[in-house]
Amino acid sequence: MTADELNGMGPLVARLSRGGQRLRQADRARPWVLDTAVVALVFLMFCLPDLLHGGVDDGDGDGPRRFRIAFTQLPVAGMLALQAGLVLPLLWRRRRPAAAFAAITAVFVLQWSLGAALRADVALFVALYSLALHGRLRRLPWACAAMAGAMVLVAVRVSAAVPVWDALFFLLSTATAALALGLMIRIRRAQLAGLRDRAARLEIERDQRSRLATATERTRVAREMHDIVGHNLSVIITLADAGSYATDIAPERGKEALRLIGDTGRQALGELRRVLGVLREAADGPAGGPELSPQPGIVDIGALCAKVRAAGLEVVYRTSGDVDALDDGVQLTVYRIVQEALTNTLKHAATDTRVRLAILVEDSRLTIQVQDSGPVAPSGPPNEEGHGLVGMRERAALYGGSVSAGPTGGGGWGVEAVLDLTPRSGGAR
Repeated sequence: MTADELNGMGPLVARLSRGGQRLRQADRARPWVLDTAVVALVFLMFCLPDLLHGGVDDGDGDGPRRFRIAFTQLPVAGMLALQAGLVLPLLWRRRRPAAAFAAITAVFVLQWSLGAALRADVALFVALYSLALHGRLRRLPWACAAMAGAMVLVAVRVSAAVPVWDALFFLLSTATAALALGLMIRIRRAQLAGLRDRAARLEIERDQRSRLATATERTRVAREMHDIVGHNLSVIITLADAGSYATDIAPERGKEALRLIGDTGRQALGELRRVLGVLREAADGPAGGPELSPQPGIVDIGALCAKVRAAGLEVVYRTSGDVDALDDGVQLTVYRIVQEALTNTLKHAATDTRVRLAILVEDSRLTIQVQDSGPVAPSGPPNEEGHGLVGMRERAALYGGSVSAGPTGGGGWGVEAVLDLTPRSGGAR
């Protein structure tokens, strides 16, 4: 078949597919229409010829002698009654397949017990097919046993013309074909239904992953915004209070405080633009995207401490171990935890507070210690944690770590975070 012929068949296949889909939708809406059509078709093809010609070959035909079988001649009323018993149960072949098969089998056995042969016997094979397709599978063994018994009865009745084994082979082969066809279509429909369910589940899972990713990104951005805005606003407020106090006593100190407020505000604005810039989709491609600055790391903690010192706190900062070898993600986590801890000290401690900050790296363990000399002045209800401590714990949890915070023995406040630096299997953090 050429490519042009294949291309020409495309629209035909599409039309047939749409037509089949419309027929299935119509069948689901009015299932009795198809069942009635099947009964009408069986009647026209198999019942009407018997009514017109008086039944199957009565022995007067011109065929070979061994095929001229003398069957019982039934009156029209009796023939019509048996045909109705064979065909009408097909109306329930999909809704009540077991009951329809049982009724047809009973009429079939009665008919052959009387020695009559009808073309409408084909209804028994249709009923077996429908039971295999629509019925309960546990009823199939009983149906097959009944079918085998009925076929044996027919083979015995026609044994005068056809050997029993030949008749059984033909009849049981036909029954097996009907059974296999029903099971094959049933399995195919189950496979298609499974594929549809799997596609629906995958679509739901995709939507759930998308919503989860959105929620995670919102949480990350909210945490970044809290760290940036909270820290810089705390520094600005402290500098503004100090500058207002120093204006009358030492004007130069007041000017210095205003300069530091401006620098801190500009830095906060730059960090906010960076965080918000990554959320904005570039309209003109990479060239039109936001200009991103590097994420802060341990090397920036010195400048962070300088800002806190300018706000009035005394900060003693030391490190131990190879902190420069840490990856960017760990360094950002350390920076944000230190930033939040210093911000809390700036909010709650007195201006002459001394803060000891230590970052210690030992093998696969990183410890952050922030301790101040107090005094502590809680701003919330007892036992209530603010967003800052929750954010620190969330960041530490990304590296299998933990954060503890509470009063120290000297009357101040301490924060200790421990991160696990052990490489995880399955890729980078």
